[in-house]
Amino acid sequence: MKVRKLLSSDEVKKRKKAVLFCLGEDKKKIIVEEGKQILLGDIGESVEDPYACFVKLLPLNDCRYGLYDATYETKETMKEDLVFVFWAPEGAPQTSKMIYTSCKDVIKNNFTGIKHEWQVNGLDEIQDRSTLANKLGGNVVISLEGRPL
Repeated sequence: MKVRKLLSSDEVKKRKKAVLFCLGEDKKKIIVEEGKQILLGDIGESVEDPYACFVKLLPLNDCRYGLYDATYETKETMKEDLVFVFWAPEGAPQTSKMIYTSCKDVIKNNFTGIKHEWQVNGLDEIQDRSTLANKLGGNVVISLEGRPL
């Protein structure tokens, strides 16, 4: 997601902005969830606000892991940080919460470059972009994904 070598414009468009992961049917493998990703090429074409789109990808009744490549501005500069999101909503089955919790470190440790980890237990926590901004840098963050806070 965050590889920064020289890329053609087509390669940049295929880079991922956000991805959701789920457990496979056998509950033994963690897989990329089909159709649950946002590509950089989608932003501006079919996706106006990548953060709001990422929030909409989350299921209300089950757990997920997510990677979100956050672009934000502080008082000094523009930044990008990779955020690992552990989504465990109140409505998820208890067995699902237990399995996802026990596997969290396995998936998280397979990715390099994660700067922030965020466990979210409900839409009220994640819908307000200022909560993510606080994770990224507190009150020095002035905009997230080009939108002022």
